[in-house]
Amino acid sequence: MMHSALALSLLLIAVSSNLAMAIKKEKRAPQTLSRGWGDDITWVQTYEEGLFQARKSNKPLMVIHHLEDCQYCQALKKVFSENEEIQEMAQNNFIMLNLMHETTDKNLSPDGQYVPRIMFVDPSLTVRADITGRYSNRLYTYEPQDIPFLIENMKKALRLIQTEL
Repeated sequence: MMHSALALSLLLIAVSSNLAMAIKKEKRAPQTLSRGWGDDITWVQTYEEGLFQARKSNKPLMVIHHLEDCQYCQALKKVFSENEEIQEMAQNNFIMLNLMHETTDKNLSPDGQYVPRIMFVDPSLTVRADITGRYSNRLYTYEPQDIPFLIENMKKALRLIQTEL
């Protein structure tokens, strides 16, 4: 009897240990504000903070709307985070925000609430609806092959600020 109780105890310990290790493996690493879009970029936490920083620093705010389980967002995130020119401009010339929820500012969804969606807000706090992507049915979306177009739009956002000064 004692022998089977000991064997049962050892079996329970082994099962619970394996279960604990399986649960530990499933846990994800804690997310930073970058959420994989660029760990060297300084990200703001909220839209309101982004607006404040844009005005204070006289830099445009770049808002990336995305969802964690969206395959199109994941594909764009991968090329965005690997592109050195985008990462450098984002770090040095923009206030950066990535959101996995909608803001209360309806100006950030002029043609709908789809993802991925990238919009620019200038330091005067004007949403630049005139800086659009390539697609007429989703004006502010970008796909991985659109990275050169996104770079041009980032440069356009910067030029607009310089001409307004």
